[in-house]
Amino acid sequence: MAAGGGGIGSAIDRLSVATGHAAAWLTLLMVVATFVIVVLRYIFDTGVIWLQESITWMHAVVFMLGAAYTLRHNGHVRVDIFYRKIGRRGRRLVDLLGALLLLAPTCAVIAWTSWEYVFSAWAVQEGSPEAGGLPGLFLLKSLLLLMPLLLLLQALAGAARNLMLLLAGDGETEETPEPEL
Repeated sequence: MAAGGGGIGSAIDRLSVATGHAAAWLTLLMVVATFVIVVLRYIFDTGVIWLQESITWMHAVVFMLGAAYTLRHNGHVRVDIFYRKIGRRGRRLVDLLGALLLLAPTCAVIAWTSWEYVFSAWAVQEGSPEAGGLPGLFLLKSLLLLMPLLLLLQALAGAARNLMLLLAGDGETEETPEPEL
């Protein structure tokens, strides 16, 4: 089995990368929409509520869909007072235990506590409370379930990868290449 965690781990990595790339393109769309809003407001003295709301929605999507991508690329904020001083094997153990004991339960709590909130929004097909706002607020709220699912999948793929590398007893001085995506 490859260091990438095999077929399922690689598929999860590709999913995280795809959602991360989609979020990155969405940031470009956010910039364009913001520019249009500014032009409309300050040159034409008008505003479009749905366009203004779309900025907030896109911002939420970027963060919610980008979380697993950021985890995949080890980009989350970490208090690494001790982490950077321990060897690669110790870091893998910390990452494995962190994913299983901290991140997985946190994802489960987010999903569990969001479940009723999301499904009640779906039940009434909730839309924006603003006149002229976006109609599919229930879709945005669905990210409260999708984000922890994607993050949990990526955490488990990383945990499996770290476990396999720990069990394989990789050397401290040899650098393990990242899997190709």
